[in-house]
Amino acid sequence: MSLALGYSSDDDTGSVSHNQDVFGISSIPATKRLRVGDSSSVPIVAQAAPDVLSEDPLNQTSLITRPTDTQMNVNIPLASMTLPIQGPENPFGPTNRFATQNALAGHVEEQEMSEHSFRQQHLTYSILGYSANPSVDPNAPAILGNIEAAAANGTATIDTMRVSREKKNELKRKRKSRGDLEVVDGEGAYVGPWASWDGDEPQGLLPEGVDIEGEGDEEDDDDDEPEEVVKTRKAKPKRGTAGQETTVFHGKSMTDYQGRTYMHPPFSEAPQLQEEPGSQECFIPKVCVHTWTGHTAGVSVIRLFPTTGHLMLSGSMDTKIKLWDVYTHGNCLRTFHGHVKAVKDVTFSNDGRKFLSCSYDRQMKLWDTETGQCLQRFSNGKIPYCIRFHPDEDKQHIFLAGMSDKKIIQYDMNSGEITQEYDQHLGPVNTITFVDDNRRFVTTSDDKTIRAWDWDIPVVIKYIAEPYMHSMPAVTLHPSKKYFAAQSLDNQILIYSTDTFRQNRKKRFAGHTVAGYACQVGFSPDGKWISSGDAEGNLVFWEWKTGRVKKRLRAHNKVVIAHEWLPHETSKVVTGSWDGLIKLWD
Repeated sequence: MSLALGYSSDDDTGSVSHNQDVFGISSIPATKRLRVGDSSSVPIVAQAAPDVLSEDPLNQTSLITRPTDTQMNVNIPLASMTLPIQGPENPFGPTNRFATQNALAGHVEEQEMSEHSFRQQHLTYSILGYSANPSVDPNAPAILGNIEAAAANGTATIDTMRVSREKKNELKRKRKSRGDLEVVDGEGAYVGPWASWDGDEPQGLLPEGVDIEGEGDEEDDDDDEPEEVVKTRKAKPKRGTAGQETTVFHGKSMTDYQGRTYMHPPFSEAPQLQEEPGSQECFIPKVCVHTWTGHTAGVSVIRLFPTTGHLMLSGSMDTKIKLWDVYTHGNCLRTFHGHVKAVKDVTFSNDGRKFLSCSYDRQMKLWDTETGQCLQRFSNGKIPYCIRFHPDEDKQHIFLAGMSDKKIIQYDMNSGEITQEYDQHLGPVNTITFVDDNRRFVTTSDDKTIRAWDWDIPVVIKYIAEPYMHSMPAVTLHPSKKYFAAQSLDNQILIYSTDTFRQNRKKRFAGHTVAGYACQVGFSPDGKWISSGDAEGNLVFWEWKTGRVKKRLRAHNKVVIAHEWLPHETSKVVTGSWDGLIKLWD
């Protein structure tokens, strides 16, 4: 509300006097001294508020404002301000929402009760059809729902109801009389403690599909006390079970200053990664230049990143899979927690962006190498012993797994289904090796045989079994792709051709002890040297041409189960052992 005031100036003092100061405005301190004219000016006469809005033709009889107005320049008449409230009454009561609000669904009151009381009344209403009325209104009914059922049960809640002793006795089965001792057969014959129960009938006289269920003994405890409920706590799922896969990144940042992750090969630190593998002459390593520690149990498998080998994947008996840096800092980049038992085998896809792992927990899992996410899980209830992607670029969604139930299973990752089974072996399958431009593959088994298969045809095309042959748990392809070397458990390495699958009897490598261990065979990138770990912790090197032992390197304290030659180096080998260590030799 604005007031129009008249002012008069004093000629002597120049002070301002307020006329008709009925609101006590003169006592309010002025923020700024009012500007007045000279002493000869005419005093201001009080006037009514002028018409400031042209939209009000009736001279201030209505209040008209614009949305942009921040101040009202209108004097509202007293009669308008004292008018009674008009319009319909608020159907939802006063502003206090829960006092006596009549909602569309009924009368609403604010109440507080414990979770136990609410659950008790809710179950009673759901099962018996009635519950106590929580309203504080004295005129409200005490029971809601089925009044007859409430009266029959004495308004008892579901957890306080007890079956009476008489009703228990009525429901109890009763034995027939034991009979008379003097009657041997017929009606009333003596049956003793083998008397049947009332209501029992011979099984043959029952209607079809009805069985007699055993019930309690005659001397049941008639105690009215409720039985003590034993709470069984559900076991927390182990880390690594299906749906519980986790990963830990051990670096400071996932990307470098150029936004590249560890998937990018370090060409600045190792320019030789751009060269063709095997283009340089290779030599036998001599000393250990780096040791990777982190596994708390034996290492079972190591795999280098395809083509470049700047990353290394290791699977261990401590159920973990770790990704290591080879060239830059030599540290652990990521740990994959995905299995609950020892990891048996891992394998990279062609581009290295994904890898498969299999374990003794009967699970096969597909992982993202960069993010560590578990993408898919596969299992047929058997233990997978080896796992391989199909090497063709257009078949990267297909992989093979050699199982403990003597089968090789072919999975399609797009559908998650088994698309083929190769079932000819007589023992668990240990290795799968692709040959002949990936049109065929060779498998070895505990049945001491080698079998060759055409891709996607579950019929053996070549069967190699001799009386003197032993099981061959590890097979490696020669860099020329013309031969594959099989680690035989009679302490020798046998060489077979990949086209005719015949043994090359001129090449036989012995002098190491591997009986009972699936020690991996390795080839130098140029194919000049063949190597193998042994049960005593040595790494043995032979010359491919002559078959002579060239060096026996003391590498670990326990069996050297896996090793790999770096593809772009002349003399670097990575070894993994059951002592939990991974070492780099040069």
